[in-house]
Amino acid sequence: MFKGSFSRSDLTTKFEMGMANATRDISLYKELAPNNAELDNPSKQYFQAKKFKPLFKLDARKTLVKLANNITDGFDAIGDINFPVEAPSQLNVPDIFIVAKLIQAILNKKSVSVIYTSLSSGSASRELVPHSIIDNGLRWHVRAYDRKSKSFRDFVLTRISKVTIKPQNIELHEDKLEDHQWMRMMPLHLVAHPNNVKHPTAIAMDYGMDNGVLELNVRAALAGYLLRRWNVDCTNDATLSGGEFQLWLRNRQTLYGAENLAIAPGYNSLDD
Repeated sequence: MFKGSFSRSDLTTKFEMGMANATRDISLYKELAPNNAELDNPSKQYFQAKKFKPLFKLDARKTLVKLANNITDGFDAIGDINFPVEAPSQLNVPDIFIVAKLIQAILNKKSVSVIYTSLSSGSASRELVPHSIIDNGLRWHVRAYDRKSKSFRDFVLTRISKVTIKPQNIELHEDKLEDHQWMRMMPLHLVAHPNNVKHPTAIAMDYGMDNGVLELNVRAALAGYLLRRWNVDCTNDATLSGGEFQLWLRNRQTLYGAENLAIAPGYNSLDD
């Protein structure tokens, strides 16, 4: 569903079976789902058909967590056990079929045509070259080169209503390696807030700090999301007040040049 294609050799390698067994399994799959795969004779690949419909039901939340954490167990038996673990409800859950198409485009280095609804201009068609799916803790984005603005940007997945993969190859300047905000790693030094926290040892224990400091390397494109999610005070002198601000960014100068810092608590580029 996410790769968009498979071959007989994929089966023999993955399941350590012979070619005859793989051929039999493909025949059985075609009987169970006759409209799902189409054979491309020159490449010997079976590609996802337009009328593709998965035989297995996929829970969007579980699948996205597995994708984000590179978890592949082969057989999902999580639902067989009632684990005593709860989590706050997610309000933002993308369409798993939209995600699948975008991942196909990323893996095959293709551009996509999407219908995207923005807060400022409403619904419109856009041509994007996606390269990564992002979970910022509150909602899911796709990081992509936008051919309209000629820049790399983040697009909210739930605002994408249609995805069509384009057959043409992408241009060099549209490749992920040209996304400088994505490729740049920024060192963040987080400490307990010097004014809002009475017992900094508790904060050090919360975040596994070493000598009172949590050192992280974060992509510049994602720094704003992390700082906003954990309510990190980004002011020069730790001046934000309130119990929600338990962390302070000690090396604020590291943020110079990052582009998505409008959402970082207390950050003002004019202070640099």
